[in-house]
Amino acid sequence: MIAQAIFIIILGAAIYLFAKNAGKIRRNILLGKDVDRSDESATRWKIMAKVALGQTKMVKRPVAAIMHFVIYVGFVIINLEVLEIMIDGIFGSHRIFSAPLGGLYNLLIGGFEVLAVLVLVACIVFLSRRNIVHLKRFSGTEMTKWPKSDANYILCIEILLMTAFLTMNAADYKLQLLHFEHYIKAGSFPVSSLIAPILPDSTASLAMLERGCWWFHIIGILAFLNYLPYSKHFHILLAFPNVYYSNLNPKGKFTNMASVTNEVKAMLDPSFVPENTGEPARFGVKDVTDLTWKNLMEAYTCTECGRCTSVCPANITGKLLSPRKIMMDTRDRLTEVGNNLDKHGKDHNDGKSLLDNYITREELWACTTCNACAEACPVNINPLEIIVEMRRYVMMEESQAPASLNNMFSNVENNGAPWKYSQADRLNWANND
Repeated sequence: MIAQAIFIIILGAAIYLFAKNAGKIRRNILLGKDVDRSDESATRWKIMAKVALGQTKMVKRPVAAIMHFVIYVGFVIINLEVLEIMIDGIFGSHRIFSAPLGGLYNLLIGGFEVLAVLVLVACIVFLSRRNIVHLKRFSGTEMTKWPKSDANYILCIEILLMTAFLTMNAADYKLQLLHFEHYIKAGSFPVSSLIAPILPDSTASLAMLERGCWWFHIIGILAFLNYLPYSKHFHILLAFPNVYYSNLNPKGKFTNMASVTNEVKAMLDPSFVPENTGEPARFGVKDVTDLTWKNLMEAYTCTECGRCTSVCPANITGKLLSPRKIMMDTRDRLTEVGNNLDKHGKDHNDGKSLLDNYITREELWACTTCNACAEACPVNINPLEIIVEMRRYVMMEESQAPASLNNMFSNVENNGAPWKYSQADRLNWANND
């Protein structure tokens, strides 16, 4: 009874803390402006099944895709085992699913063990790629000490959890063979049975080892659950909704501000009666609260995998721009704004903004708007939307476009084309021999 009470208290505390931190992230996301992504639900479900569930955009890098798929499947399926552990912890039972599932239970436990080994191998491969091979896309100015440590922490935690799971099963298997107390014969152990011989023969030691690994495994999972809101690994929860609410417009189609569109239509057609859209608070984006909630959700969904930056032509040619940094800066600034809300209230102004304090103008103007980053992202994040909206602010609010763009605008206004030649001289090239 004491063990059950302790487990229930730990479980309740873990769920409460996770709900509290997840609630803060939800609050932060909803600080963004509203955008309607409720249309074409059938198409959205199809895209979510294809991209988020099927991970179809991962296969462009086969090695990473296979390893990630193993971890992904292991995470989903082994949760059934976690459910059994939680029920056992609450009611003081042991392998409660074994009786109702019968022979299927042996198949499940055996499958869990094989997956656990595959997850171990995948985590070791990922650690090697990051710390021994040093793949280029895992480096960059934005990949400071914490992002690198975060990735390593996640992989090490998963290795420890899988090791504890297999050790727990090995001790359980040996206790079953010894017919010790409540350790009924249940489950198939194709992997842990191989390591059982190296465990002690004493039933007391085995029971202590089994219980120790049981507690370590479940407490480790609950601790990991509460680590998620502080980690890039939060994408395991946000990837599905983020893909569902993807922008269904063709890539390269820019949004128009309704207030500006109405003014242009009124100038072209005096009889046009504009809709009452209200005055825009700001043209474009200066800070995170000017972005949409979808942009902010994307910031929390970013896995920092670097696929976007690795295909960015600006970054490849040595420019300052890194699409991954755009998303990480947005998340960091949004977290800062959320912390200010908690500490000082909603009217607090810290004098900072996403523009200049986090993202420089040089980064913004380095972008070629090619959409390579949006195409490469495995969970349909679009850094280009943030870049374009920040450019809009710089141009429409501050009138600080680069000189080359100002020259182009002047030429379009005076000559009807980006070039300095008058319209009457456009075909002169055709008359040259």
